[in-house]
Amino acid sequence: MTMTSIGKYEFPQKDGAEKFPAPLLFLSWEDHKMFCAPFAVPLPPTLKFADMCRGAFPGFFGAHPDFANIDWDKAEWFKSGQPWTPDMEKTLAENGLGHKDVIRFRTPGLTGLKGSAH
Repeated sequence: MTMTSIGKYEFPQKDGAEKFPAPLLFLSWEDHKMFCAPFAVPLPPTLKFADMCRGAFPGFFGAHPDFANIDWDKAEWFKSGQPWTPDMEKTLAENGLGHKDVIRFRTPGLTGLKGSAH
């Protein structure tokens, strides 16, 4: 169906970076349906990527029985839908992450509860 705009959308953004204590990132663990949607979390741009995985992620994803088995060196990463390789020793900002970026990761060999994703 073809859609026609009624004009320009000119209004102030309600969810801009300035409204949050830190840039808001959307985080998702592929193939793990225990988490039905990405987590939207403010994370400081100075946080190292490795510290996010090993420090913040246990609070988000740690309830899943597979979490303890993650091999972070084998994780496959996606940034806004595109394959991506983060530098674990660089900060979120140095990795080019900004407000409302979507970060997904897949863990080969871990495909949901008892392989339920496949």
